[in-house]
Amino acid sequence: MKVKKFVAPSMNEAMKMVRAELGRDAVILHSKVVQTGGFFGLFAKKKIEVLAGVDPDPLPPRQPDAAASLTRQPSAAASLTRQPSAAASLTRQPDAAASLTRQPSAASFAPLPAAEREEDGSLAREIEEVKALIRQFNARSSSLLYPPPLAEAERRLVRQGMADVYVRQVMDRLLERWYADKDSRSPAAVSAWTKEAVRDLLSTLPFVKTAEQKKYMILLGPTGVGKTTTLAKMAGRAVLEQGKKVGFITADTYRIAAIDQLKTYADILHAPLEVCYNADDFRTAKRKLAGCDLVFVDTAGRNFRNPQYVDELQQTLEFDSETETFLVFAATGKYDDMKMIYNHFSRLPIDRLIVTKLDETDSFGTIVNVLLDSRLAAAYFTNGQNVPDDMVEASADRLVHLLFGAERW
Repeated sequence: MKVKKFVAPSMNEAMKMVRAELGRDAVILHSKVVQTGGFFGLFAKKKIEVLAGVDPDPLPPRQPDAAASLTRQPSAAASLTRQPSAAASLTRQPDAAASLTRQPSAASFAPLPAAEREEDGSLAREIEEVKALIRQFNARSSSLLYPPPLAEAERRLVRQGMADVYVRQVMDRLLERWYADKDSRSPAAVSAWTKEAVRDLLSTLPFVKTAEQKKYMILLGPTGVGKTTTLAKMAGRAVLEQGKKVGFITADTYRIAAIDQLKTYADILHAPLEVCYNADDFRTAKRKLAGCDLVFVDTAGRNFRNPQYVDELQQTLEFDSETETFLVFAATGKYDDMKMIYNHFSRLPIDRLIVTKLDETDSFGTIVNVLLDSRLAAAYFTNGQNVPDDMVEASADRLVHLLFGAERW
């Protein structure tokens, strides 16, 4: 077996080096975290050292057992009994020299020692078992590289729907902790490490609410994600908890009864409502609602795979320093659809995200994916239809709790 040592910044990079150097049939024999570089033990960097091997010469196919070959040869007596006569036999048999060339030598009939045959078979079985493990690794995931507690952590992240790129980042952190903290490798410790690693990924996002609240709150998003209900929840909290005077503008003139739905919420909150069909209407509505502390703007939910609809929003609404724009996603949506929706709406100045319908799913990894892909924080999580109650301010801790089942609606 050919064996070689590889050193890389992460396990993912090490695996790439192993496959490039030794091929896809390589076997991971050992892995550990090592310290490299530095000066007198200071400023050293942690890296992953992997010992890998590959069998360059697969075992050749076994020759048929000599004893079995002998049993398949007819006996001389049996051959003679099948010949009708010596003359007829001579007419059908080739010459003696040719006959001799077709017969195996006597040495080839010598049986292998029993111990050698057993050792040969055992080696062949071991090689086949190793190759089966490699095929299993290539077909499934890199969980085979991890100790069982870490492999279970990886499976949990994958089940939750986290993208592979973010799962790999978390697992690199866990692998480092596994070799650094040899005295605390309990399942509870691994769970705590995993939560900490995910929280660190999210810590770069601006979850903290800004002190200055913009006057105009615009909600964008595809159809069916709950924009109008979420808008009413935000306005209701502003009135009931902050004592603000609020107003509404709706640009949703496409959906049946959309204006009536928002008018019902406006009447409950004793708030004025303006309807706009174009940019002039929007500017007029802003002048009429100049006396309001906060103005909440509802938009139509349409098939935004067509960029024409995004262009219409850009032409109708005004995005300026007094405006805060929220893109609304449903937690029940597919990750690929969320990416597509964000890519279309990213032509507009989006400030933060709102995630709705968290009470309708048990998988929250797609939320982590969208937040990290967009580098935007979520402002609110919503979890029902009750206005204004079923809404909470989003935070990294709350998302981690949801991801690991510590919190349910």
